[in-house]
Amino acid sequence: MSFLYKIYNFVCKKLNMKRIIPILILLLMVFCSCQNLQDKTSKNGWKLDWSDEFNDKDIDWSVWSKVPRATPDWKKYTSEWDSLYAVEDGKLVLWAVKNTTQTDDTASFLTAAIWGMNKKFFDFGRIEICAKLDCAQGFWPAIWLLPEVPNRQWPQGGEIDIMEHLNFDTIVYQTVHSNYTLDYSIKDKPKSSTICSCTPDEYNVYAVERYNDSIVFFVNDERTLCYSRIDSLEKEQFPFANSPFYVILSAQLGGGWVGEINPKQLPVAMRIDWVRFYEKQK
Repeated sequence: MSFLYKIYNFVCKKLNMKRIIPILILLLMVFCSCQNLQDKTSKNGWKLDWSDEFNDKDIDWSVWSKVPRATPDWKKYTSEWDSLYAVEDGKLVLWAVKNTTQTDDTASFLTAAIWGMNKKFFDFGRIEICAKLDCAQGFWPAIWLLPEVPNRQWPQGGEIDIMEHLNFDTIVYQTVHSNYTLDYSIKDKPKSSTICSCTPDEYNVYAVERYNDSIVFFVNDERTLCYSRIDSLEKEQFPFANSPFYVILSAQLGGGWVGEINPKQLPVAMRIDWVRFYEKQK
């Protein structure tokens, strides 16, 4: 240590530290940037294949589309009103509001939802979404996947719910749905849903890994549930290997599960820092 200290003193005396310190700071910033890039592009045997970091001024509409309104609870108030959709400080913001301005729309509330349907699909791999959630009575933000399977009615192709949050809960739900779990009501052989602790008003990373024989869920890199294929019931019980899937990001209000809406607690939003898709490294 004394030898190193002597070298340090020599450098300080011979060189102009006013010039050296900014260089050292710059090198440190470059090192940290490279480390962050390495963390993003490869992790635990996965290699980044695609991402949306929401660093542009607007949503990339070549990848995403606004979800049209329809009868299911999660589409009941969806709207194409531009003010519900924003990119702010590198975050996607999806709003849920009381309708006080859109006089041509009779809906009491207006909500934002986007999906990659007909545009961006994912095969086997790992999907991660970093999200922060507001809380309100009747607010139901969700992140999930549906299959790109033409001419098949839900839930024949399966549904993968990476995250659903209700009201002011400090938990989120992660679930798979199919004919097997819904039409036959078999939800514990194997277990098809789990509840995980979270701090919704902080950014959490919700992830799912999709294989040809299993679906594995994570929250902040902690494994929370594995739903495996039963070979003897493959066609009914595990449709998740039959098609690519696309992502849905929805900031919804109301419905039979989440309950009544408290308009005094609106507006609320779901904020997405990034969406990333990784492929297994060979």
